[in-house]
Amino acid sequence: MYSCSASAALVRRLAVFTLSLAIINSAIANPDEWREEWPNTDFSRSTIAFAEILSGGPPRDGIPALTHPRFENANANRALPATEPVIVVVDGASARAYPLRILMWHEIVNDVINGRPIAVTYCPLCNASIVYDRRAARDNGKIVLSFGVSGKLRHSDMVMFDRETESWWQQFTGNAIVGSMTGYSLRRIRSETLPYAEFVARHPDGLVLAEPDDQQRRYGFNPYERYDGLRWPFLYTGRYAEATPPLAYVVVV
Repeated sequence: MYSCSASAALVRRLAVFTLSLAIINSAIANPDEWREEWPNTDFSRSTIAFAEILSGGPPRDGIPALTHPRFENANANRALPATEPVIVVVDGASARAYPLRILMWHEIVNDVINGRPIAVTYCPLCNASIVYDRRAARDNGKIVLSFGVSGKLRHSDMVMFDRETESWWQQFTGNAIVGSMTGYSLRRIRSETLPYAEFVARHPDGLVLAEPDDQQRRYGFNPYERYDGLRWPFLYTGRYAEATPPLAYVVVV
């Protein structure tokens, strides 16, 4: 259990070690160090410099993506606070809400809505919630991918991987950056982040992602408390426009 003071101390330690960790990881970032954990990844194909890939700490699947999500009727759910932020996806008559309190701990939900396979993704370090179609055009057909969390970061953003080819994908762009799928891009699906009460008001017959039966994760507790008060993002070595503070919230239209 973390107290507020413990969380603040953790944030300070992250800030202190960010630069040194980035330098160390950059020095050893090469496929030879990764092949044991990633034997099926084709490292001969990539669109990025391997030095940009840094370990975020957890190993492959150390942050477990959800593959068989369970849902509840949103109108009947009384556990979620009215102001709880949820990622909302609407497809035809189907509407689903994915609470950030769950995505904070799992980062990816592999789901199917109205017959369409989707990946609901959330990077806590970037506060980026993006939904993708999991079907990628390949070999004159379609391959349905299932995504996991690699434990790697690039520019402080989550690097996903697909279990079918073990290629690596940038969460923020939906582009495959390492592996046999390099050059492919996922199609982004429209989504929005709303307070839970507004989702229920708009979609009283909608479904909400239920909390997994996981005693190791404290849903509703923010393990990144005060992170957005840091002077620099975790494991980020890039540059910023002078007019924009490094951890400012940005709305993109």
